[in-house]
Amino acid sequence: MSDNPYSTAVLAWYESHARDLPWRAPDATPWSILVSEIMLQQTPVVRVLPAWRAWMERWPTPAHLAGEASGEAVRMWNRLGYPRRALRLHACAVAITEEHGGRVPDDHATLLSLPGVGAYTAAAVASFAYGQRHAILDTNVRRVLARAETGVEYPPKTQTKAETALAESLLPPTASVAARWGVAVMELGALVCTARTPTCASCPIAGQCAWKLAGKPAYDGPPRRGQTYEGTDRQVRGRLLAVLRDSAHPVAKGSLDAVWDDHVQRERALDALVSDGLVDPLDDGRYALPA
Repeated sequence: MSDNPYSTAVLAWYESHARDLPWRAPDATPWSILVSEIMLQQTPVVRVLPAWRAWMERWPTPAHLAGEASGEAVRMWNRLGYPRRALRLHACAVAITEEHGGRVPDDHATLLSLPGVGAYTAAAVASFAYGQRHAILDTNVRRVLARAETGVEYPPKTQTKAETALAESLLPPTASVAARWGVAVMELGALVCTARTPTCASCPIAGQCAWKLAGKPAYDGPPRRGQTYEGTDRQVRGRLLAVLRDSAHPVAKGSLDAVWDDHVQRERALDALVSDGLVDPLDDGRYALPA
């Protein structure tokens, strides 16, 4: 172990409390782990589980997905939200198939070069799929470290270099243990050190947590605004995509017009979907998922 003052307690807690998730199984493939990480971005586990299972049943390897139209990925994405992730996963599958022999790369830098794979996802896949030693900083980890080490209720809105340096300084020296630490502290943030109602009485490091020891001072940074959905362009985009997903054939413009009364907002949302590559406008005036 390193000088990480939390690892022994957090790892022991994880052994007893970790959720039994299929992408954590010993036989989980690197591809299945990559799919889970993309799906879990801004989406809770309870919604991801059925989508992940359906996706892996249909496309168990990158080559299976790469062999189909990108629109099928959008259709299969269903209502997970942020559907551009489906296009990125499809592009990722194509790159893995064409440039890496169908095998998800195990090199961190190469992972970063894949479409739609950022710093967090590359570190997570390298760690969880290949047992490597990388600092993993998702929302949950950032919150746990902010409270335990920095003594504040919430981390900065945008990830800082100081957070990265802190996460790297806490990595156990053995790669396999570091990978386990990464998922363990993430799970602690998801189940115990939650954003709104942390259950400090159940936390294995409560006695060392700077925020708790300071009396859990209230957050005094910039206002934290929750994401809204009702009435937003995101909601309109979702309804428009639902019409296309539910149809085996291109749809007439009237079918899209029927889902939202505000003409200006509806057209803006449709234009955005076309611009993002999620919808194809056809020459005959109909619309379809991308071919």
